[in-house]
Amino acid sequence: MTESVTGSAAATSADVARARAEIALDLPAPLVALWKVTDGLTTDAGVTVYSAGCIGERNATYEVAQCAPGFLLVGDDSGGRGFLLRADDPDSAVFSSDLGDLSDEGFEVESAGFASWLHDVR
Repeated sequence: MTESVTGSAAATSADVARARAEIALDLPAPLVALWKVTDGLTTDAGVTVYSAGCIGERNATYEVAQCAPGFLLVGDDSGGRGFLLRADDPDSAVFSSDLGDLSDEGFEVESAGFASWLHDVR
């Protein structure tokens, strides 16, 4: 792939702890591992993986806990589509859904895992 990725400095332990408290769910290990390298990222294609500092607000805004219990909104495509992981599954597939309707019946599998999805969206 020729697209570049823009990230930021790594999230601190305090950032991750705050995100855990805001979400009130387990944070998927692959997401926390990414935050230890870069606190969120955006590709040239417009795919964003949320930072520890904004993931709570994004999940609250889209009412993920009410619409898709057990899922965590981890990013979006800058075009109205969100990307989600099962919060309790460290090997969760990456799902996508229209951000206007986050009921899990409409979820599509984007990738079998977070790491492979990250590689593909670059």
